[in-house]
Amino acid sequence: MASVQYDHVTKQFGENVKAVNDLSLDIKDKEFLVLVGPSGCGKTTALRLLAGLEDITSGAISIGDRVVNDVAPKDRDIAMVFQSYALYPHMSVYDNMAFGLKLRKMPKTEIERRVKEAAGILGIDHLLSRKPKQLSGGQRQRVAVGRAIVREPKVFLFDEPLSNLDAKLRVETRAGISKLHQRLGTTFIYVTHDQTEAMTMATRIAVMRDGILQQVGTPSELYDHPANVFVAGFIGSPSMNFFNAKLAGSNGDMMFDVGSFKFPVSAALREVLRARQGDQYVIGIRPEDIFDASYVAPGIESAPVQAQVDVVEPMGSEIFLNLLADDISFVARVDPRSGARAGNNVGLAFNVNKVHVFDKKSELTIR
Repeated sequence: MASVQYDHVTKQFGENVKAVNDLSLDIKDKEFLVLVGPSGCGKTTALRLLAGLEDITSGAISIGDRVVNDVAPKDRDIAMVFQSYALYPHMSVYDNMAFGLKLRKMPKTEIERRVKEAAGILGIDHLLSRKPKQLSGGQRQRVAVGRAIVREPKVFLFDEPLSNLDAKLRVETRAGISKLHQRLGTTFIYVTHDQTEAMTMATRIAVMRDGILQQVGTPSELYDHPANVFVAGFIGSPSMNFFNAKLAGSNGDMMFDVGSFKFPVSAALREVLRARQGDQYVIGIRPEDIFDASYVAPGIESAPVQAQVDVVEPMGSEIFLNLLADDISFVARVDPRSGARAGNNVGLAFNVNKVHVFDKKSELTIR
C-alpha cells in the first residue's frame, strides 16, 4: 500500500490555461480521498497527472517514497477505473479481467486465482463467461473495477465511474465501492462532481475550483466548517442559502440586517463581530436549519422570520419550501407535517447558532 503526495503541482495547457494550479495535497496510506468540484475545476486532470496520462508542468508527485514524474504509467503500480468502462466487446468477462495480467506474462494459475478472487469480492463470479453486451450497466462497471482489482495495485484511481448508471444503481454501487475499500484496505482516490457521492464515500474530501484546492477535510468538517462561500455552497443538498447582510445594534441587541428581515446574532458570534460592526457580510444558513415555526426542533435558539411560499416540494420524509422575502429567495427543509401552501405566507424560525458568516470581499469564513 502507499501514500500519495502532490507537491506544488501545476499543469498548464497553452500560455494561459492552468488546469491544476500549485496543488499540494497529502493522501494517507489506505485513505479514501474524493476530489470533488464542478466541471472544469481540474480534478480529473489531477488524477491523470498521478496516473501518468498527462505530463506535469511543474512540481512533483510521489507514490510512497518514490517521485513518479518520469515513471511510465505501467510502472507506477496504480490501477484506474474510467468513466467509460472501455471493456473489450469480443472478450468474455474473465478475459477482460485477465488481459492485463496476461500481458505481464503472469503464470496462468496466478491469473485464475486473482480473477476468481476479484469476481467473488464483486459478486460477478457467475458472469465470467459472458460478453460485455450481455451485461447491465452496473455489471459492466463491476467488471471494470474487477479488472483494476486483479492488478493488486498500491493505489486505485476512479474517474467518475458511476456517472453512466441510473440513480438507484448509483446508490447501490456507491455502497459497494465503500465496502470494497474497507475490504481491500488500499488507497482509493476518487473523482466526482457529485457532492453526495463525496459525502457518503470519503474518508476526506478535497474541494477544487478553477484548478485551485479550496479545502481538504472530513465530510463533517467541510459541512460544518466550510472555509469559504464556494465550499459552503457546493457541499450540502439543497445548497446553503446566502444573504448579503450588515450588522445593526450592539452587544446583546446585535442583529443581522438582511433588508427584508432581521434576526439576532448568536452569542458565540457577537464577540468575533463586535470589532467589525458596520462591515458588510455574506451570511449563510442551510435549509435544514430553517424550520416551519410550528415544528421547531427542541433546544433550538431560533429567531422568527416571515416569508411567502413560492413552491412546495414534498419529499415524503420532509418538504422543501422555496420562499420569497421581498426580492430575496431561499429554501427551507421543513417537517413533513408543515401546512405551508404555495402563495401563502408562512412563519419560519432560523436556528441562529447555525449561521455561517463570510467576509463579503474575500468570501472567506469568519470564525
